[in-house]
Formats: sequence, structure tokens, C-alpha cells
Amino acid sequence: MSDQASSDQATSDTDRTSNRETGRLHRRDFLKRTAAAGVGLGVAGHLSTAFGAGAPAERAVVGVMGVNSRGAYLAEVFGRAEGAEVGYVCDVDERAVGRVIEGLTAPDGGEAIQERRPEGVTDVRRMLEREDLDAIAIAAPDHWHAPAAMMALDAGKHVYVEKPCSHNPREGEMLLEAQAKHPDLVVQMGNQQRSSARSIRAVEQIRDGIIGEPYYGRAWYANARGPTTFEPGAEVPEWLDYELWQGPAPRQEYLGNLVHYNWHWRWHWGTAEICNNGTHEIDVCRWALGVGRPEKVTSSGGRYHFDDGWEAFDTQTASFEFPGDKMIAWEGRSCNANPLKGTGGDPGGGRGASIHGTEGTVIIDRGGYVVYDNDDNLIEYANEAESGRQVSGTGTVGGGSLTENHVGNFLAAIRGEEAPRAPIEEGRQSVLLCHLGNIAQRTGGALEVDPETGRIVNDEEAMALWSRDYEPGWAPSV
Repeated sequence: MSDQASSDQATSDTDRTSNRETGRLHRRDFLKRTAAAGVGLGVAGHLSTAFGAGAPAERAVVGVMGVNSRGAYLAEVFGRAEGAEVGYVCDVDERAVGRVIEGLTAPDGGEAIQERRPEGVTDVRRMLEREDLDAIAIAAPDHWHAPAAMMALDAGKHVYVEKPCSHNPREGEMLLEAQAKHPDLVVQMGNQQRSSARSIRAVEQIRDGIIGEPYYGRAWYANARGPTTFEPGAEVPEWLDYELWQGPAPRQEYLGNLVHYNWHWRWHWGTAEICNNGTHEIDVCRWALGVGRPEKVTSSGGRYHFDDGWEAFDTQTASFEFPGDKMIAWEGRSCNANPLKGTGGDPGGGRGASIHGTEGTVIIDRGGYVVYDNDDNLIEYANEAESGRQVSGTGTVGGGSLTENHVGNFLAAIRGEEAPRAPIEEGRQSVLLCHLGNIAQRTGGALEVDPETGRIVNDEEAMALWSRDYEPGWAPSV
């Protein structure tokens, strides 16, 4: 567990012992702890402590799906985490499976991360059949996130799903419906900044009025991605099961340079930069402002920096207006990494959020936060780096203590000791904003949104992008 988790989640030894003996956290105690834990915690209902058949006592057996980049790091984090072990490594790239298994059991010939040697699996459906599997961590491409999560819930497994948790808004709705059918299972999204002690404190300060009435959030992300050329008609590499890689998506010809990362920029599989990275910063803004679904969404931008194989955009500004006179703006620059002002914990300020109120501004990034009044006087400063903790920047792996904290919270939620900090109800609301930003950009209009449902109104063209077609036999259902 993280050093900050003990302060975020105060639980007595007596309560812990009682929970282990009963195998379930009573709802009244769960709600009491959630209220005591403060900002950023959600309620997932009754949480079971039962683990799979043959699992060591108090240890969750985890299967990791998609281990070429982010998933490889997640496998390491779960392998090192107290109360967990990686039992299965699943990927359609046989090379990645082998690398991760060797890294967990004998990294560079050194000391093993865990004793158990995981089993390599190609097909996630076969992995979900394993009786000793307790939880699945999903780091596969975006078009797999919601379908795999729903499969896992139907198989009785807890779910840690990376952002954006869905390829389209309808999948997000279905994922919530699936969670409602399985209230004893934890579904946590990988927006790991929800587990940052500094970010939690910053949001608490905002709620306590340090900048007066907050009304505007600004989120940004900047990178220096190069041009991307795809190769139609290229042969599928022998190490790749392209049929399973496509999974729920309707079949298309293989493109060279699509796997393992550049699918992000093709709508058939990816969800553009706003879902790829903007999810994190937009989530921080929504969390800090205390807003839910918007009532109006606009977007502008395009593929400006290069003329290549991207279908998505490298430059985007999107705005989200909410009931109660509050607003979030997103600025994404995929190919120009000129930094904005950060807190100093994220070198270069490549990503972050600022919350503006009637009496001041809070800037929050993965390194900490800083507070200014309206005369630009420094009011408060807290830097994660001062404690010697590693933080995540703009890299594709996104390692660091925030992920370790977030995984620790997920495992504690499975055991019934803590409330999940990023339950799917919260994660999906932030992802919905990102999907609406994409839809507004792709249709070229301002979207009117029902703030009760999050659905677009009076726009058939925009609602045509609410869902997608699926390969026959692969359509998810609830």
C-alpha cells in the first residue's frame, strides 16, 4: 500500500479483522468510511473479500490484458503490490507475453518480482475462464476496454480498466449497466491522479473555499509526436494474432505501423488525444469543480502539424458548459510540446489543470499544486517531488507512485478495506466529456446535451457517433 493511503483511508484493526471474518464490508460501515475519507471517493456497493479458488489467503490473483507498454508496467505494479500476484499475462503479441513473464519471475537474471510464474494467454476469453482469477487489468487498445470489462464482470471478476474505459458513449452506458448487475464487483478506471495525496488535498482546499467560488477549469496536454505513415497491404507479422487484436471491431485490412500505438489516431480503433491523455486532466477539472454532465459542448481544431495518416486531430480546443455557470476548457497539442506554466513537479509543464475562482487560482499537475490569489500572490505550494516520489509525465507508459497508489486502492477496495477512488461511475462521466468533445469536433457543430442523461439532443448526425458497429458475434451486451 502507498504511504498516503493510510491517511486517506482510516480503518481500525478491529474493523479489518471483522471484515476478513465476515468476508464483506457492511454498507453502513462502507458509507461511514467513504464520508470520512473525504474528496474523490465513490461508493461501489457491497465489496466482497472472497478470492478465487486456490488463491492464497488475502491475495488477489490478477490477469493483465495488453502488456506491450502501459500493461507491462501494470503487471509489474500488481506483481509487487502487497496482497496480489499476477497469475495470467494476456496479449495477442507472443513476444510481449514472454517478456512480461520473464520480467516478473527473473528480471535481468536478478531477484524475481513474484514467486508465481504467470501463465501466458492469447485470448482474454480463455483467461476469464480460470477459476483462480480474481481480477483483470485491461490495458489493451481502446476498442477493447468496455467489451473486455463487461466480459470480466459476467465472469465474476473485478476490473481495473485503463482510460478511456469505452470507445464510444454507448459503451460507457453499457458498462454502468453491467456494474449495476454486479454490485459486489469493483470496477476502477485508471485515472490515477485520483490517488495522488497532493491532488486530493488540492481539491479539498478548493472545496473549502481557498479560491472562493470555483467556476472555470482549464486542462491541457502537449507532446511532440512525429508524422505517422500507415502501410496498406502490409503482411500481418507472425508474432501478432491480428484477428484477436481486432476483437469486437469490424474487420479491416491490416495496416503497417498500426500496432502497437498508432491505432490511437484512427477512429475505427482509437479515440484521439482528448481520450488518450485529456481524460486525466479533464477529470481533475470536473472533480475540482464538482460538476457532472454538461449542457453544451463545442470544439475546434484539426490535423495541422503534419499531412499524414492521422484521422484524428493534433490540435484541439474544446469547451464544456455545465449547469450552475461552470465551464471546462481543453487544449490538446499533440505535435508541439512548448510548455505551459506548471507547478514544477512535472518538468516542462506538458500536462496539467488550472482551476479558477472568484478569489484565486489553483494549478494542479502530477507533481503537486500551487495556489495564487487574484493579485498573483503565492498562497500555498505542495510539490510531490519534494518527498522524493516519482511522478508520471507525458510518456506512454505513465509509471510512478500515482499508479502504485491507485492499484493499491483498487486491491484494498476488493478486500473491502477502502472505497475505490475512481469508481466507474466517476470515470465514465469524465470519459463522456471527451467523447462529446470528439463528436463536436467531427460534426463541426455545437452540441446541446441533456445534463440529466448526457445524451445529445436535436442532432441526428452527432447521435450517429454515439455508438458503433461490431464484428458479428462480438457485440457486447448487458
